[in-house]
Amino acid sequence: MKWFSILILFFVFSCKEREATSLAMSQKIISNNNSWKANWITTKSALPGKNAWLAFRKSFQHKKDTISTTLRLAVDSKYWLWINGELVIFEGGLKRGPTPNDTYYDEVELTNILQNGENTIAILVWYFGKEGMTHKSSGKAGLIAEMYQGDNLILQTNDSWKAVIHPAYISESENPQPNWRLPESNIVFDAQKDVSDWIQPDFDDSKWLSADIICQGECPPWNQLMKRPIPFWKDFGLKSYENTINFPFISKGDTIKCKLPYNTQVTPYLKVKAKAGEEITMLTDHYKGGGTYNMRAEYITKKSEQAYESFGWVNGHNMYYIIPEGIEVLDLKYRETGYDTEFTGGFSCDDPFYNSLWEKARRTLYVTMRDNYMDCPDRERAQWWGDVVLESGEAFYALDRKADALTKKGILELMNWQRTDSTIFSPIPTGNWNKELPGQMLASVGYYGFWNYYLQTGDLETIKQVYEPVKRYLSLWKLKKNNTVEIRKGGWTWGDWGQNKDVPLLMNTQYYLALKGYKNMSEALGNQKETDSIKNIMVSFKDAFNEVFWKGNHYRSGDYKGGIDDRSQGLAVVAGLAETAKYEAIYKVLQSEKHASPYMEKYVLEALYMMGYEDFALQRMKERFGKMVNHPRITTLWEGWGIGAEGFGGGTTNHAWSGGGLTLLSQYAAGVAPMSPGYETFQIKPQPGFLKHIKATVPSIKGDIKVELEIKERYLLNIEIPEGTKASVYIPSRYQEIIVNGEKVIHTKDQDYKVFEVSSGIYEINAN
Repeated sequence: MKWFSILILFFVFSCKEREATSLAMSQKIISNNNSWKANWITTKSALPGKNAWLAFRKSFQHKKDTISTTLRLAVDSKYWLWINGELVIFEGGLKRGPTPNDTYYDEVELTNILQNGENTIAILVWYFGKEGMTHKSSGKAGLIAEMYQGDNLILQTNDSWKAVIHPAYISESENPQPNWRLPESNIVFDAQKDVSDWIQPDFDDSKWLSADIICQGECPPWNQLMKRPIPFWKDFGLKSYENTINFPFISKGDTIKCKLPYNTQVTPYLKVKAKAGEEITMLTDHYKGGGTYNMRAEYITKKSEQAYESFGWVNGHNMYYIIPEGIEVLDLKYRETGYDTEFTGGFSCDDPFYNSLWEKARRTLYVTMRDNYMDCPDRERAQWWGDVVLESGEAFYALDRKADALTKKGILELMNWQRTDSTIFSPIPTGNWNKELPGQMLASVGYYGFWNYYLQTGDLETIKQVYEPVKRYLSLWKLKKNNTVEIRKGGWTWGDWGQNKDVPLLMNTQYYLALKGYKNMSEALGNQKETDSIKNIMVSFKDAFNEVFWKGNHYRSGDYKGGIDDRSQGLAVVAGLAETAKYEAIYKVLQSEKHASPYMEKYVLEALYMMGYEDFALQRMKERFGKMVNHPRITTLWEGWGIGAEGFGGGTTNHAWSGGGLTLLSQYAAGVAPMSPGYETFQIKPQPGFLKHIKATVPSIKGDIKVELEIKERYLLNIEIPEGTKASVYIPSRYQEIIVNGEKVIHTKDQDYKVFEVSSGIYEINAN
């Protein structure tokens, strides 16, 4: 009856809301020169095949010193680390798969945590034991750890460690199980079997068995160990829910709805007084996000007062506790964790709609960041690279530069998973997916993918590492006799959600953007011969594209019979395939044709900005995204234009691919964009449209760029330029006189703008 009640709960909720098998590359891009001396260890007891929880302990003597003391450790799949009974790492480890065969390891600084004399280390390991769209299982639960004081190895995993299966975690839950895309299982904890003080230094572990040694150092099935390239999670601590709940109270057997401040990644906590054997269920309103079952937690009470936190993170706007009648509820809380970055970017204007869009886009972006960029944090948690391209673009404007590490990790993973036939695919890391989506792969290696990462960061070393793999992938694409690209079907010729997809046209525009990115990479690396070769190919391709696909007032492929594909018209503009003489015709098309998903809509809107139709860009943005931006309860943007049956692809309500408006408002409305890699030079070219006041902060790699524009009787622009950079400032040509910090400025003309340069500093610009 309990599960019938849960299903009814989610039916009611949804009704209310409806208002590869892969081979390793012969040479890895990532390489670490590590010499591991420790052993991989596990328990002597037979483990369940999946969802196993292992407890490891070791007491040791330590001479405290000022010399740095570091612990490095690796597991499959996650761990929690205590030193002397104090939690040091909340959910360490990364989902497995820097390459199809290898494993990540963590490095933890313990210099100021260890005490002089005896110390105790306790590690709880969660072994998924399942394949998923975000995780490649090694097939074996284990731990390897070694501690260094300076260069001296002072502790390592071996058979002097104690190891047991944690008796309170039950490997099999009742149905339903999380959907096949997730490697995580439901978490069931039986407090009657708990060993609550096993993490404490004075715990007697004499009855625990010694650990079983599997192998030494970097060995199968974990293979090479690669250092974690992203920060540990930000831990916001245990917090009270938003709605007021008067504790204590006696449960009536109802579902208790606890409100979260926004859609976020949380672990639920409870404190109750109960008799033994009562079962409490914890899940969020996103338990069926995307139409499939996701993760939940179960807690079986012991007799007495007790507290428990379920360690597997879930996400949503509300946490539901299903608590049996008669239990005394003493407290309910949640812990928010997430990628360690700050919300340093900003955008505001005189129209609250665009402010809300920008903020919802950033909130959506943040809930889709953790081990990897995700399409959604509930149904899949998967690193689809079409999503990553847009997400990383948003991060450059919304977050501090610690976010760049997640993009770099994704870039290196994607090319480390390149197959021996040179194909690439996503999502990766993965254990149960191997299909190439050709359009998404072209986007990933192209101008808005890898090149935009370099343009924003100046990280040439990463471009060096992926250059040859990108070249190999692009070599798979062949040109027809008419010099347009031959369509590669891959594993799933997807293109986009929605109707009226002109797939050949889509692929040709995306191929050209991939060539553009590769040409720029070749030039950045000083490969002039390859640069010239690609330039020549691009010239002939552009001529052929316009000859073959232009039909007088729009682009269309020969056999395509559907409505005009707006997404392809937009991509033709942003790629540079469409000449200015075609802009008016394309503009007319984009006024009536609206088929793109929220993912592809970004390119349509960007095309409007690039063609100079910023008023209509803002108008179309408001029309297309209005329903999700104005939704009073959902704090994130959706996968489709509607929810559930009104959407597509599963209809999740937290898809950061819908956040392209954030990028466009900062890049075009506020006008800030890099002109050279790493923001050594950049432009401030506001295109406010009908907006009269804009204020923006762009957290560039060189420092914060600040812009404030006010248009009334005059044009007033205040800007702040970081040290060591130069900005080209664009003022509309209709203004006759430009005064910068009280003095007239010498400028040049660039089409519809007057342009001048400023170096680092603060400037007040008046135009009349």
